[in-house]
Parts: sequence; C-alpha cells; structure tokens
Amino acid sequence: MDVLSGSIDVRDLLPSGELDESSPLSAPDLRLLVDRLQIRSLRIKDKVRSYVLAHRAEFADLFSRCSLAAASADDLTRSLSGALRLLSDRPLDLEIQDLVSEIRAKRRELEERREALEVVRAVSALHRRLASAREDLRAMRLVAAAEAVRDLKKGLSVADVEEGGSVENEPAVFGFLRKEWAECLDELQEVLAKNVLNCFHFEPENNRLIVRSVSKVEDVHYIKLHQMLEAMEIVGVLDYGLARVADLLIKRVIITSITNKSINVLVEVHDEGSLASCETILGMVPSSELQEDLDGTCLYSRLSQIVKFIYKFICFENAIWMQCFGRLTWPRMADLIITHFLSKAVPDDASKIAGFQNVIKRTADFETFLKEMKLISSTDRNEEKLSYFAHDVEVHFASRKRNEILASARNYLLQFNYDLPPANMSSVSLQASDGGENCVSVVGLLFQSDKCLVSKAVFHLMDLVHRALKDACLSPTRVAKEFYHAARDALLLYRAVIPIKLGKKLESISQVAIIIHNECQYLSQENLGLAFEYRADFPSGLQKHAVFVDIALSFHQMAENILQKQVQLVVSSLREAIDGADGFQNTHQPQHYESAKFGLEQGGEMRGLEGLEQL
Repeated sequence: MDVLSGSIDVRDLLPSGELDESSPLSAPDLRLLVDRLQIRSLRIKDKVRSYVLAHRAEFADLFSRCSLAAASADDLTRSLSGALRLLSDRPLDLEIQDLVSEIRAKRRELEERREALEVVRAVSALHRRLASAREDLRAMRLVAAAEAVRDLKKGLSVADVEEGGSVENEPAVFGFLRKEWAECLDELQEVLAKNVLNCFHFEPENNRLIVRSVSKVEDVHYIKLHQMLEAMEIVGVLDYGLARVADLLIKRVIITSITNKSINVLVEVHDEGSLASCETILGMVPSSELQEDLDGTCLYSRLSQIVKFIYKFICFENAIWMQCFGRLTWPRMADLIITHFLSKAVPDDASKIAGFQNVIKRTADFETFLKEMKLISSTDRNEEKLSYFAHDVEVHFASRKRNEILASARNYLLQFNYDLPPANMSSVSLQASDGGENCVSVVGLLFQSDKCLVSKAVFHLMDLVHRALKDACLSPTRVAKEFYHAARDALLLYRAVIPIKLGKKLESISQVAIIIHNECQYLSQENLGLAFEYRADFPSGLQKHAVFVDIALSFHQMAENILQKQVQLVVSSLREAIDGADGFQNTHQPQHYESAKFGLEQGGEMRGLEGLEQL
C-alpha cells in the first residue's frame, strides 16, 4: 500500500523535467499528461486489488466485528428504552427525593436539640462554677475564688464584650451570668483590698509601720497576706489592691526618710509561733547626730533598707508583685529624691563638678540596686529618672557657664569706649564718653621682649579665657569641653565684634587702629601659649582635641591687615600733604600758608602715631 502514500509530482509525468511554471502547457503535453495519469491510476487499482486479495481473511474478520458491534448497540438501545418505560410508569425518583428531604430535616432537628443540650450543660456548669466561687468567697478561700472568677471570665467571653464586641446568636442567659460574675468580682476586689489594708498599720507617735502577715476576719478566718496578693494577681487587680498600700508608704515612710536627714531606718521581725502574732516593723528612729550627706550615701542607704523591707515582707520576693509596687511608687519616689536632694546638690562652681561625680555614681548604684530588687525595669531606660537628671545637671551647669562666659565677653567688647583724647597720644588712659575713665594697659608679648598698649576690654577678655580654661582643668570631660569651646568662642567674638564696631576708624588713620593692631598681636601670641599652658591639666578626653593655633594665626593675619591698611593710609596722606604744601613756597600768601600748615600737621600726627605704636 506504499503507492497510496505520498504525492504525485506532475513534472515526473512530462517528457522533459524542465517545466516553466509561469507558461501554460501545450496541447500535446496535456494529452500526454492525461494518458500517463490514467496508466498510473490503473496501476494503483491493481495494487489495491492485489493487497485486498492477499489480506482477505483479515478484512473478513474486521467486517464481522463491525457487524457484531452494531447488533450489540441495537440490543442496548432496546434495553434502555424498556427501563425508561418502567421509570415513567412508577415515579421512584420523587419518592427518593422526599425521603432524602425528610432525613435532612430529622438530622437538622437532632443537631439543634444537641446544640441546645450543650448550651444547657454549659450554662449549668457556669452557674455551678459561679456558685462555687461565691461559696469560696464566703469561706474566705480567696485563691480558689480568684481562680474560679478567672476561669469564668474566659467561659463567659467577658473580654470580647468589654472590647465592644458581641457574641452572635447568644442566649440571653449569658448576659445574666456575666452580670452575676461582675458582682462577684467586685465583691472579691472589695474583700481583698480591705483585708490587705488591714495588714498595714502606721503609728505616728512611734513613727513606725507595722506589717502583719495575716488579716483577721470576724474573729473566725485568718487570711495570709501573700494569699491575698496571689488572688489579686490571678484576677488581675494587683494594681488596685496595692494602690492604697503604696500611697501609705509614700506619705508615711518614704517622704520622711527623704526629707529628714537625722533618722535611721530599723527593721524588726516578731514571730511568736502563732499565725496571728507574726508581724514585721519598719521603724524610723531619730538620730542624735546630724549626718552630713553630700553625695547621698545616707539617703540611698535608708531608701535601700526600705526597698529591701518591701521586697521581703510585703511582696514576698515575688518579682511580679515588686514590679507592680514599683509602678505605683517609683515615679513619686524619684520626684521626691530629685526635689529634696539632687536639685540641691547641683554645683554652682566648676571646682565642685568633680565632687558631683560621686553623687552621680551613688545615684547610678542606687538605681542598679532597684533593678536587682525588681522595683524598676532593667530594660526600660526611661525609668532611670535619677541618673538622667544627674547627667543633665552636669550638662546644664556647663551650658549655663558657657553662656555666662560669652555674655561677659560680649559686654567687655561692646561697653568699652575706644575714643582717645585728642592730646597726649602716649597716655595710658582713655577718656570715656560718660565722664568716667576707660583705662588701657601695657602688656608684654609672650614670644617677644617688646611691650604694647592694649585696652582693658582685651585684658579682661584674656583673663576670662584663662579662668574658663582653669575651670576646664578641674572639670570632668563633658563640662571641660563646654569651657574649652566657651573660651574659643569668646576669642572669636572679638573678631566678630571689633571690626564692625570700629569699622570706620579702622578705615582711617587713627590711634584706635594702632591699639587694635596691638591687641591682635597680643591675642595671637597668647593663643599660641594656651595649649602649652593647659593641655597637660585637661581631662584625657579633651587633651587631643584642644587647639588654639588656628585662632592665633587668624589674629596674626588680622593684625597684619590692619598694619598694612594704616601704612597705605599714612603714605597716601603724606603724599597728599606734601603735594598740597607746594614745596612750602609763597607761605606769605594765605592759601599757600594753609597748605603748608596742613602738611606740617599731618607729619606731626604721623610722628605721634609712631610713638603710640612703640608703646
């Protein structure tokens, strides 16, 4: 059957293999093509006939199978038609549908009854649990009552309702149960708070706090303090229960121990064997000696004893209870310590800053102790209120001193009057505009043998700088840096103020310009010596950063600029005077006389300036 596969190429049937596809076939070619196609067709038919005859058995079997398949399809059609006739005669599908619907309804009803039964069981269990909690409360089994109240809170979904939510398709009985639960909780809170407070008694006449280990109820029940605190923790009302106790300790114990320096804290434990007689006493005994407490050692010692007493005899070394007590007492305790001790210990002089470091250390040690006692958090830095205040005091002191130094420097420079009297240019005093006397000083240059005349303003300015750097040598690093920058800023203030204040005089020939030149030279050489004079005494954190040579160079350049400007002005003025004198000829004429006189006066002024510069 290979002859049936493939395709016939017409070009193979033509006499010539070359066929121009763009030109039509001629009539002879077409007749030849038809003849050859007929011959080819006959060959194919012969081959097909030969193939069928050769495979006659296979084709016969194939046709037999096809006949059987057709017969089976007819039988199936007749059977299906019979089944459909039976179904149409009897509506079995409708009966099945009704039966299924009935089964579904029965199952739904059964499920609803089962759910209702579960609700009844749950309500019954909650009611029994609530009754049991009330019974435990009446019998003063407070821990058991607290556990029941806690479990009922979850069972009644109280948290969801308190958050403003609601439970869908909830029976109304749950609302009544929640109301009873709230009443039970209020009653439990009242009993706990009342009996906890009964364990604490303060005696003003003896100035002591008595803590009893049990609370007696109606001469029948004895409730242990630690059991009441445990019950409070279970129901989540520990803050509420300890609030009044914390307030009592703040008002009666802590305030007294902070404000009164002449007391000692004593702890007494009385245990006579019976539960009712077990009590501890925190007493504040007057001291015969007034203790000098500069660094807070005595104060923090008293407070540490009180905190230990709270940790051991009130919170029973329970970290959670101690943290709760700390939240109630620490903010007020910290404010009291800051008000009555730290704020009064703030130094008013740089020489006392080093002594204040002891206060900072004692304060940090005290807060570390509070962390160990769990009164404050060991991870929350915001609770380190005392340390923050102590460190801020140091910074605020330094900032205040820096502002004072700059204010003084500014006043020296602005209030000094540089107006010189017209006569006696070599005088060592300057006449002020208000009738007073602003003096100048003759000072020696640090790296030269010469002396020069400077104003008292610059003399006081350098004295202010020296005092600031001496204070830096006596201060800790942070404060020393503030004094160092204050000294630099005071010197730089001179460069900012003087050129603006005396700008017009510096642009003309004047004795003031000579004094400013001398001052710049003096300040330049003084700055070169500051680092050598003080660097060794600076704190280690400042020694490598203290630099004054940059300021020295700027003052030296400023002096050179002023000198060059004055030289230019003098040369220009002398040339003008000489040109105006016209060779000192015809001085008998008024005009020439005035010109010659002006030239001589200019020369005299230049000579006077020379003498002042030499000073």
